[in-house]
Amino acid sequence: MTNIKLTASQKLVIGYFIIIFIGALLLNTPVATNSGEKVGFLNAFFTAASAVCVTGLVVVDTGTFWTGFGRGVILALIQIGGLGFMSLATMGAIISGKKIDLKERMLMQEASGADRLAGIVKFMKSIVVIAFLVEIIGAVLLSIAFVPEYGIIKGIGHGIFHSISAFCNAGFDLMGNFSSLTKYRNNYIINITVAMLVIIGGFGFSSLKNIQQNKWRFRKYNLHTKLVVIMTVSLIIFPTMVLYLIERNNPETLGSLPFDKQILASFFQVVSPRTAGFNTIDLAAMKNASKFLQVILMIIGGSPASTAGGLKTVTVAIIILAVINQIKGNEKIEVFNRAISYSILNKALIILLWCIFLITTGTLIITLTDNSLSFMEVLFEVASAYATVGLTLGITTKLTAVAKIVLILIMFSSRVGSLTILFALFSNSEPKRYSYPEENVNVG
Repeated sequence: MTNIKLTASQKLVIGYFIIIFIGALLLNTPVATNSGEKVGFLNAFFTAASAVCVTGLVVVDTGTFWTGFGRGVILALIQIGGLGFMSLATMGAIISGKKIDLKERMLMQEASGADRLAGIVKFMKSIVVIAFLVEIIGAVLLSIAFVPEYGIIKGIGHGIFHSISAFCNAGFDLMGNFSSLTKYRNNYIINITVAMLVIIGGFGFSSLKNIQQNKWRFRKYNLHTKLVVIMTVSLIIFPTMVLYLIERNNPETLGSLPFDKQILASFFQVVSPRTAGFNTIDLAAMKNASKFLQVILMIIGGSPASTAGGLKTVTVAIIILAVINQIKGNEKIEVFNRAISYSILNKALIILLWCIFLITTGTLIITLTDNSLSFMEVLFEVASAYATVGLTLGITTKLTAVAKIVLILIMFSSRVGSLTILFALFSNSEPKRYSYPEENVNVG
């Protein structure tokens, strides 16, 4: 029998699918639901995919539908999806004393998006350590807010669940009735803690490590980290101002709140779309301009090598810098006295085109198969699935089987990674040993 050789990309795709499938089997059991009835395999698969892909879109209410076992399965899937199963497998190998061979190291590099193979085991270990440390701190802070309301056991449970969900940018919550964190819109502890967990989780582990090594001195950061910092700060400050200006007089969102709570809610609602999925205001009641702003933020997403999805901040930065340098007449992409290879720009453009393909195709299919949904509702849902956000305008429970399958495929593609999916499908193990002559074409 011929041995089938799989590339690292193909192994990752298969690995994530197996985890989702196992999660779906566990969720589609009577012991996982409060009613004692099976949820149905498609709904179980959708929930498992949403958890592993750290999206947060749900077809049933997480807080009231699932038992403790069901919520435990979802939390485990979130943690595996957020950190990447290779990170946890690495820790398991280290604890058990198993030697990690070259093939496994290459798979770790592919899974983490690291730029080099050297030190990959140490890097994967640091990912898990950082994640658990941040999640523990977040759980403690959130428990301080939840314990007075829910009691010690349930309050701590809520703190742990929402800390992991926020850090992994998953957006799953236990509040019931699909309400997310709307009843806590005035609570500074919950808003700031969840927002910081989302920001740290979506910042990227390599950037966090680079910042820690250079003692917060921006000038000494590598170029990747500089771009992450600038994009992250910009995508918090300016959208917060824009959302506040749009919604400040809307009585159904910010209009009834005092000024400081308006700023707090605006801040939270521009952090969450990148790419956590919590909300403290009624998204369906927002003006269309605000909904479109949320779509833009969702599509951009977090940073590379993080728990977040989307195009990623550095991808967007590279494309913007390429345009600026082209307009200036520069032959290279230059920033901070460094030049960026055009091969990196090519990857960024592939990711952008794949994003456009997924969102347009998904939106087209769902609108064609369900006339009851508006275009904005569908676009918002598809963008949320692509960026693994989990925000919705309230239509997830109304989706047809076709729409659920489409969203599952989009979530899966985005979580595994656009380049990983494309390499798994189309990469050729044999490199080309020839090149064609160049010829000019007109553009623009």
